[in-house]
Amino acid sequence: MNPTSADTPAPSVTRRTSAAAPSKFPLSSDKNPPNAVGVASVTELTATLAEYLSPAELKKIKEAYRFSDEMHLGQVRKSGEPYISHPIAVAEICAEWKLDAQAIMAALLHDVMEDQDVRKDELIERFGAPVAALVDGLSKLDKIEFQSQIEQQAENFRKMLLAMARDVRVILVKLADRLHNMRTLDAMSPDKRRRIARETMEVYVPIAHRLGLNNIYRELQELSFSHLYPLRYRTISKALRAARGNRREVVSKILTSVKEALDRAGIKAGVYGREKTLYGIYRKMRNKHLTFSQVLDVYGFRVVVENFESCYMALGTLHALFKPMPGKFKDYIAIPKLNGYQSLHTTLIGPYGTPVEFQIRTENMHGVAESGVAAHWLYKNQDGQLTDLQQRTHAWLQSLLDIQHQTGDSAEFLEHVKVDLFPDSVYVFTPKSIIIALPRGATALDFAYSIHTDIGDHAVSARINHEQAALKTELRNGDIVAIDVSDDARPTPNWLAFVRTGKARSAIRHHLRTIDREEAIDLGRMLLEQSLAVLELPSKIPTQIADRLLNETGVKSVSDLYAEIGVGKRMAMLVARHIQGLEANQADKNQPKEAASSAESKIKPVVISGREPSTSVQLANCCLPIPGDALAGQLRRDQTLQVHVADCEVAKRQRAKEQGRWIDVSWAADHARRFECRIRVLLQDEKGALARLAAEINESDSNIVHVGMDESHAGLMTELRFTVQVEDRIHLARLMRNVKRVKGVERILRERS
Repeated sequence: MNPTSADTPAPSVTRRTSAAAPSKFPLSSDKNPPNAVGVASVTELTATLAEYLSPAELKKIKEAYRFSDEMHLGQVRKSGEPYISHPIAVAEICAEWKLDAQAIMAALLHDVMEDQDVRKDELIERFGAPVAALVDGLSKLDKIEFQSQIEQQAENFRKMLLAMARDVRVILVKLADRLHNMRTLDAMSPDKRRRIARETMEVYVPIAHRLGLNNIYRELQELSFSHLYPLRYRTISKALRAARGNRREVVSKILTSVKEALDRAGIKAGVYGREKTLYGIYRKMRNKHLTFSQVLDVYGFRVVVENFESCYMALGTLHALFKPMPGKFKDYIAIPKLNGYQSLHTTLIGPYGTPVEFQIRTENMHGVAESGVAAHWLYKNQDGQLTDLQQRTHAWLQSLLDIQHQTGDSAEFLEHVKVDLFPDSVYVFTPKSIIIALPRGATALDFAYSIHTDIGDHAVSARINHEQAALKTELRNGDIVAIDVSDDARPTPNWLAFVRTGKARSAIRHHLRTIDREEAIDLGRMLLEQSLAVLELPSKIPTQIADRLLNETGVKSVSDLYAEIGVGKRMAMLVARHIQGLEANQADKNQPKEAASSAESKIKPVVISGREPSTSVQLANCCLPIPGDALAGQLRRDQTLQVHVADCEVAKRQRAKEQGRWIDVSWAADHARRFECRIRVLLQDEKGALARLAAEINESDSNIVHVGMDESHAGLMTELRFTVQVEDRIHLARLMRNVKRVKGVERILRERS
C-alpha cells in the first residue's frame, strides 16, 4: 500500500511524530497547503477535526490513532521517521477535505492490515464494519501468489477501484496516502522513485482529474514530473524563477486594468493571477515544440464572480478590454467537463502583445474546480437529491462495476479503466437533448453501450444528425445520435476493431465469452464461410486440408476452431488465408507446374483496415506501414499477423529465413484512422527553424507524435527525426512537399527501417 514504508524494526523508537520534508508544491496557487508535510501532530489533527466533528466522533478517532500507533510501534519509514507519522499526515489531508469520522479512522488505520497482519474481523469488532471495509479496500494483496508483478499491480488496482465504486471515500483516502508518499519520495532509491512516479502519473493523476480533484491532480502531476525528469524539472524551474521578475510588470498591469474594468461595469469579482505548473509548461513546450521563451502564457488569471449571469457579463467586459484570440473560447459552464468542472475559458491579447488566458467562474464552481467530489463527497445534498457532479461520478463508478462483471482478468479490467480515465472528450446529444460525454475517437457503438449494455448488444445501425450511419462512425462534438436495434442482432468479434470505450470493449468480450458453445460454433462457421467466399474458396473444407489445418493451429477439432473464431480468439480471414495457403501447397504437389502456378495466382491478399485488434494484426514498428504502401504479412507462431512494408529490410531478412510464413496483404478502401510514420529532415541550424518546421507540419493537418535530434553536421546542419500521423501516402507526400518549401530545409525523406 505504501511505497515509502519499511518494516525494519527500530530497537528504541518512542511513539511520537516527527518532522518530515517540507512540501515542494502548494495544493493551489491561491492558498498554502493544509499542514502539508510539516510536523505530523495528533494535536493539530484533533484541532482541525474539532471544527466539524462531534466529541463522540473525536473519541473514536483517538482510539483508532492509539491502535495504529501501537501496531506500528518500532516500524520506521525509509527516511528514518517513526512510521506513525505517515498515517497522521494522511489523516490531516483528509481532514482538510472535511471527510467524516469513518474516513479519518480508515486513514489512520490504512496500513495495519497490510503491514501488521491485523485481520478484518478484528477491525470490524473494534471500529465497525464500514471502517473495516474502507481499510480492506485500501490494502494490497501481498499474501496472494501472482504470476508477475504486472498481474499483482493490476489486481491491486482492480480491488481498489471496485472498492471505490462501492464507496468513493476509498479513493479519497488512497489519493491522500499517495500524495504524502510522493511528498516524501526523496528517501527512496532513484529507480524506485521513477517507478512510483510513473505509476502515479499513469493511474492516480488521471483518477484525481476524473473525480475533479484538481488540487491533488496538479500536485501529483508536478511531483511525478520532478522525479521522472529531474533535470528537465530543475531547468524549467530555474527559467521560470528568472522570468517572474521580467513579467511582474505585465501581470501587475493586467490585474489593475481588469479590476478597474469590472468595477466600472458594476461586477463584483475577485481577480487572481496564477502561474502555470512546471509540468503544464513542459507539456506545452514538448507538444508544440517551443522553447521556454516562446511559451508566452506562463501566467493566467482567474475571475471569481457572485452568480451565473455575472460570468457572461465579465466575459463581455474582458473582451471589450482586450482583443480575444479567435478560436480560443470554451464554454464549460453550458457543457461541463466529465468531472463536473465549470468555467468560461478565453485567451486575450494583453499588453505588449502577450496572450493571456482567463478563467471565469462562480464561487461554487471554484469549489468544485479545486476539490471536485471531495467538496461535497456525501452522497446527497440537503434536499436528498444527487447533484449533477455526484450523478456523473456515480455513473462512472457504476461503470467500473459493470466492467468488472464482464471482465475476469485483472489486467484486462485495468486496461478498460485506463481508456476511460484520460480526459480528452467529445460531447454528443441523445434525441431528447441529454448530453453524453465519450472519449475522443468514440464511435456510435460506444454511444450505444454508454446508454445501456442491451442497446449496444442489439445495435444494428445509427442515425447521426438524422442521417443513417454505420455503427463504426466516429462521433464529433455536437452530434445528435440515435441507435437502431434489433432483437436478432448480436455482438461480433469485428466490433472490437473500432470501439473506443472500456465499457463497450468489456461488454463485447463478455458476450463473446459467455455465448453458448453451439452459438459460438455457428457464428464462427458463418464468419469463416464469409471469408472463404471472399477468397473464392468452397465453404466446405476438404478432409486432408482440415487435418493439416488442425495440426498446424493446435486445435483439436473443426468445431473448436469455429468456436474460437466465434468468440474472437482467431481472425476468420487469417484462418481462411491459412486454408488458401494449404490448398496452394497441395496443388503444387499434385499438379503440373503450370497448374500449380495457376492455383498460386488465385491466392488473394488478406485485406486489413488498420483497426483490427492487436491480438490479431500488428503493424510492424520497424517500417510503420501506412495506407498506399505495398504490404507483406508474416504469420507469426503466436497466430498473429505482423504487417510490413513490402520492401522493408527487416522483412526481407526474415522472409529469407521462413518463406512459407509470408503472405500478401492489402489495405481496405476504408481505413478511417490515422497512422504513424517516420520522416527525417536535414535542417539548417538557425534560430526559429524548428518552430517554422513544426508549424508547417501542423498546417499540413498532421500531428507530431515524437521528435528527436541527431548531432549537427559540421555545426551548420541539424538532422531531425519526426514521428507524424498521416492518413495515407498521398497525405504524407503532400506533407513532405510542404515541409520541403520551409526556409532552411535541405532534405526530407521517409525513414523505413
